Formats: sequence, structure tokens, C-alpha cells
Amino acid sequence: MSTFVAQRLINLMLDSLITSKTRLKLLIKFFVSASNQGYLRGLADEFQESTNAIRKELNQLEEAGYLTKKSEKNKIFYSANTQHSLFKPLQNLIHTFLGIEDVVDQVLSRSGDVQSVSLIGDYAKGLDSGLIKVLILGQDLNQAYLLQLAQKVAEKLNKEIKLYFNTEPQEGQRVILYTK
Repeated sequence: MSTFVAQRLINLMLDSLITSKTRLKLLIKFFVSASNQGYLRGLADEFQESTNAIRKELNQLEEAGYLTKKSEKNKIFYSANTQHSLFKPLQNLIHTFLGIEDVVDQVLSRSGDVQSVSLIGDYAKGLDSGLIKVLILGQDLNQAYLLQLAQKVAEKLNKEIKLYFNTEPQEGQRVILYTK
């Protein structure tokens, strides 16, 4: 089965299994990177949703054991429960849903001496904004190939992909997808 077909099946499966768009946004936020965290009002602002909708989903995910919470300065912060037995499978599912696995696999196959590949920008923060920013560090990188590849993957995923080579833009959070 091609990766495109597999990704489409996963997208259909997630859309039918997770009927709440708010819950899907929260899963993406917390499972794209284990370091992501958020609090109720901040998540409501970030997703432009009501605090009640966010609270309901956070409570259900926390009760099911997928999220942990901790109190800091009058705020309750939520993050993925990395000790949950389904953490890695859920994270892999979210990465596949977002198309991250395709990007990494193809970058590594014919692109020079790649030292690391990192996700930066909105996707590193767990936001499915439609713009995937990827930082590629290495020697003798085949930039023409990588740019052409990024365009093909972007069309396949119906998302925009922006590549950065050996120059880190002013992005706060980073999710390392590959290191040599």
C-alpha cells in the first residue's frame, strides 16, 4: 500500500473515530511533541473555541489517562501522558495524519549528508495550520532535490511546506524528527 493511500485511510479513520474537531486539535497539539503543553484559556484562544468545549475535551482525555495535568501559578497545565501505553502509537498516528513521516523518509533517501531534520513553526507547537516548516541540517545537501520533493509532498498532503537549510529561523519550539 502506498504511503499516500495509507495516509488517506488514517485521515478517514481519524475523522470517523474522532468526531470532535476540538478533540482532534487537542490530540495534535499534545501528541505531535511530548514537550507541548497548554492551559484551558490559552488553548481556547489558540483554537478559537469556547473554554467549555476545551474543558470538556481536556477532562475526558485526562480521565482516560492520555493527558496529565499539573498546577502552576493558578493555572492547570495539560500535557501528553508519555507513560500511557498508547502514547507512542498515538504519536505515530498523529505524525502520519500530519504527513510528517513522508517528509522525513523522502528527505533521508537522496538528499546528501543529513545530520538532522526538525519540525519548527506551528506544527512543532501542535497546530495544524497548513504550513509545515522543516529545518534540515547537514553537509552537501541536495537543495534542488529537497525543494522539488517538498513541492511534491505539499501537493500530496494539500499543505504548504517551507524548508530551511542549515540556517535556523527565529522559531521557538522544535520537534526533532531525525538525528544522525
